[in-house]
Amino acid sequence: MTGLVPVLCTERLVLRTFTRHDFEAFAKIVADPEVVRYLDDGAPISREECWRGMALFLGHWPLRGYGWWAVEERRSGEFLGRIGLYNPEGWPGIEIGWLLRRDVWGAGLATEGATAALNYAFDVVGANHVISLIDPDNAASIRVAQKIGERYERDLEHKKKAVVVYGTRQRCGSPR
Repeated sequence: MTGLVPVLCTERLVLRTFTRHDFEAFAKIVADPEVVRYLDDGAPISREECWRGMALFLGHWPLRGYGWWAVEERRSGEFLGRIGLYNPEGWPGIEIGWLLRRDVWGAGLATEGATAALNYAFDVVGANHVISLIDPDNAASIRVAQKIGERYERDLEHKKKAVVVYGTRQRCGSPR
């Protein structure tokens, strides 16, 4: 699987394929009610659902040519969460998203990783429009979306949940 998933490096992060070694750390992250409070129904994610999620992340790559990356801190190699591109059947477009461990919030890591993923979407995937579906109460994610150049586009009910859609378009060969 690693041959399908490119490694992206930023100043502080490595975005790479998920491996089985990420499971325990990722299961701990998604079991944190504060981390997942704006996702789907806001409930912590079970170990079983976490495992299925990781399998979905890996399967997205050969089906779409892009997907979620596991995020690790470049210096320490610590697993921090996930950042990437998502577009399963029935989704309203190529979505860029981020979910990181709570203890690293506020350090600009989501913006740093999302910028790398957005550049990948435009420069490698050839996307011309990328969106983020965000709970309207999630001010921190809205700030990240704005920092990477996304702007409010519309309200949407998605999977029985009200979300706001932020998005950005490729312009004249350069992002945003």
